[in-house]
Amino acid sequence: MQKNCFFILLILLIIYACATTPVSNRSSLILIPKSQEILLGKQSYKQILKKEKESEDVQLNKIVLRAAKRIIAVSHMPKLDWEIKLIESDQKNAFALPGGKIAIYTGILSLAQNEAGLATVISHEIAHVIARHGAQRMTQQMLLQGAMIGAGLSMKNKTQRNLILTALGVGVLYGFTLPFSRSHESEADQIGLIYMANAGYDPNEAIKFWKRFSEVKDQKGPPEWASTHPADTTRMRGLKRYLSRAKYDYQNVKIKYGIGEIFRLPQKNKIPDKPKAIPGVSVEALTP
Repeated sequence: MQKNCFFILLILLIIYACATTPVSNRSSLILIPKSQEILLGKQSYKQILKKEKESEDVQLNKIVLRAAKRIIAVSHMPKLDWEIKLIESDQKNAFALPGGKIAIYTGILSLAQNEAGLATVISHEIAHVIARHGAQRMTQQMLLQGAMIGAGLSMKNKTQRNLILTALGVGVLYGFTLPFSRSHESEADQIGLIYMANAGYDPNEAIKFWKRFSEVKDQKGPPEWASTHPADTTRMRGLKRYLSRAKYDYQNVKIKYGIGEIFRLPQKNKIPDKPKAIPGVSVEALTP
């Protein structure tokens, strides 16, 4: 009887914790309270910014904040405590943390080339926040750890238990964790494309940006099934599938900015630093 009650409560909890993501309409399981998610995002953001140098370029900061403000205004969480920082670095990176904490690295502006290209990056990161991908990943890890502990306790032979748990860890990584991350990236592409179009930026520029992004990446990376990001061909295919709706929305906005301002960036001979991984956050990282 107690076991049945437990499962009933568990099912009710899962049903109650299911959330529907705007734009994509995908259902997701989130067991992390939004207040806790936001607090963790703020704490992580402060720690990261302590190690980074914010850009002092007045014009670039103006463009970043302007584009972000327009996209946030058409998002599903316009009143969230958003914070966007431009980080001075040759790294071609950007990341998003729960609670609306976003950072754009100046190195990615050379790929953006114009304001609409930048809007592609910003809207993609804003989409991660709107979809609460951080909370989804935390929920996933909670469930995976519980499942693995449960599996371990059910095995009597210590040697077999260690072997099975090791194998389960690999199976979980390649069978669930990585595809889960790739689905987040694809969803952020979809939501971001709609947001930038509704903000008045030409969504065709998103296709051009991701194409440039793929051309400068290290092509010696892992195959798609072993990567947290979708393969370039998969990403482009998905973007083109979402483009028709984005173009329709773009045609119906009152104010259009097109590609916006074109960047005129200083030429640098310095070899770019290798992108640094930031655990637990969404990072669009390139390896020169």
